[in-house]
Formats: sequence, structure tokens, C-alpha cells
Amino acid sequence: MEKVRMLSTLGLMGAMRSLSSAFEAASGIHVDADFAPTLALLKRLRGGEAADLVILTREGLDEMIGEGRVVADSAADLARSYVGLAVREGAAHPDIASEAALRQALLAARSVAYSRLGASGVYFAQLIVRMGIAAEINARATIVEQGFTAERLIGGEADLAVQQISELKQVRGIEVIGPVPHELQTPAVFSAGRMVDAQQAEAADKLLSYLALPEVVPVLRQSGLEP
Repeated sequence: MEKVRMLSTLGLMGAMRSLSSAFEAASGIHVDADFAPTLALLKRLRGGEAADLVILTREGLDEMIGEGRVVADSAADLARSYVGLAVREGAAHPDIASEAALRQALLAARSVAYSRLGASGVYFAQLIVRMGIAAEINARATIVEQGFTAERLIGGEADLAVQQISELKQVRGIEVIGPVPHELQTPAVFSAGRMVDAQQAEAADKLLSYLALPEVVPVLRQSGLEP
């Protein structure tokens, strides 16, 4: 079976798992996928790791285009993603509807789990500085190097987990409270592109075309993303 090698940001893991199966059934092309935070993927690509297709944050993809690694006119924006908060299943949902409420909820948490490498973690680190509560939050934060922050809710390491909503939804046994108030965030845009040195350029183009189809939209929505 023909294969296409895809490196994708964690934010699209849920959606891409089901979309890859549907694409394989329709095209007979197997998607060999690897998921990691954008910053980790950029490092791997700069280190010479081979791929046919990449899905990164728009900023990350633009860097790869600028470095001549991704074909500029292959770039396509797939989805928009908001950062949200989650609690362990059955736990009370704090009010996070306004900046003041969010501030109170964060300060009241025993520990807040957020990621170091993901776009959401970079954003959250800046947000708490802007809100003037960075020292208090970081003194007892649970920093996740890579992977899903909501996993830290299961074992009770943290009371609140912060990440892209699409990533929070990957973890069982948790409940997403909702997004950080929209006026406090700039949504991350996830974009796909074909690598300049793709071994399977034709297969990569077929997958890119497939991801632009209207039937992909409900799958993105279900996984917590906005098309």
C-alpha cells in the first residue's frame, strides 16, 4: 500500500486519526502519522527529519516556507483552535466567563497544568504575566513538557488543565469547562503544507485536497476545532 508520511501538531491528533482512516479507505493511501507540539516538530524538521506533509500552527508553517522547506503555494489553513480549561470528571466547574472570574479560578486552583512547548502553553505563560498572577500560578503549576495537560487532572496532580480545547478533548475522565474568554485570546490557526523534498508528493497533494473537502468540517468541529 502507498504511504504518505505526515507530521502533525498535537492539536489535530483527534481529528486526523479519524480523517486518516477515511482517507485511506477512499484513496488506498496509508497515512503514517506522528503527533507532537509544533515547536518540537520544527526542531525535528530543522534536524533533517523527512516528511511528505506537515500540519503546524500557521506561524510555524510560515517559518518552514521561509526556510524553503515547505512549498509555499501548497499551504492551506485547516482549522482554528481556542485555548480552554478542563477539570477532572465530576469536579465543580469554576466560572471563567470573564477576565476577573478566570483570574479568581486560576488563583483558587491548587495547581494549574499547562504545557511548555505547545502553542497553548506559550500563550498561557504570557496571559498570566499580563494578568499579573504569573508568580503565584507558576509557584505551584504543573508544567507538562510534551503531551496532554488534562492527564494531570486524573491523578490529582492539578485541579485545572489549560490547553487547546481539541487537545483537552483527547483525554478521558475529564470535563472541558469552556474557552478562555475570547477577548483574551488569539485563536491558533493550524495549517497544512507539502514538504519541498517530499518523497510522496502526489500522495501528499491528494491528502491536502481531501482535507479541504466539506465532509471534513463536522469531524473538525467534533474534536473541538473551528473549520
